[in-house]
Amino acid sequence: MSEETREPIHAVGAAALAAGWSHRHRDVSGGWLRPTVFGAVDGLVTNASLIAGLGGGGVQAHTVVITGVAALVAGAFSMGTGEYISVTNQNELVHAEVAVEAAMLARFPAAEQAELAETFRGYGADPDTAARMAAAVSRDPDTALRVHTREELGVDPFELPSAVLAGISSLIAFSLGALVPLLPYLLGFSHLAAALGIAAVALVVGGIVVGRLTGRPLLRSGLRQLALGAVAVGVTFAVGSLIGGQLH
Repeated sequence: MSEETREPIHAVGAAALAAGWSHRHRDVSGGWLRPTVFGAVDGLVTNASLIAGLGGGGVQAHTVVITGVAALVAGAFSMGTGEYISVTNQNELVHAEVAVEAAMLARFPAAEQAELAETFRGYGADPDTAARMAAAVSRDPDTALRVHTREELGVDPFELPSAVLAGISSLIAFSLGALVPLLPYLLGFSHLAAALGIAAVALVVGGIVVGRLTGRPLLRSGLRQLALGAVAVGVTFAVGSLIGGQLH
């Protein structure tokens, strides 16, 4: 890049910073957001559907409470352990592949550097620039491993999600979500309509929160969450009513 070209770029950058320009990206790593959102929605929809099915079958309120609490506890630990195992297995797979890449870098450094130069050429760098970039990256083994892993595996081996954090987030979120439709029954207001009403509000609010985090339209995100939950609740209620009618 010539000095004439570099000067305008620097001037624009300085002007932008002086005007207060800056930007930040949302967390897209999935370390906590995915299991938290998935766990909360799963707990809410699972217990709302379960309660709807029991209500459709005409069972007593105390049965709803016992079943709902049992589903909350079982589902929370199932979600937590499942998320922990899933992330652990994924990280172990990544570590195994990173070890292969590290061995290749140690045994065939020239070939790996040439491969990296080819990658940079694919991004539009000219051959000389690509070769110099690859040489600069290859001087530090950790940097070389990080760049090769990002390019070949699509992950950063030094920034993998925490299995413990994912498991705990999923467990707590499922518990909170599953508790919502149970609240009327636990407070002595044993009406199916109240449970489903509060679950509907929670689904909309949860969708809006997700929309806020992901940058999607808030109302659209909330209504989408509500619609998906309503389908599950409606189907379960119909099944419960059908079975309950045949048993009575």
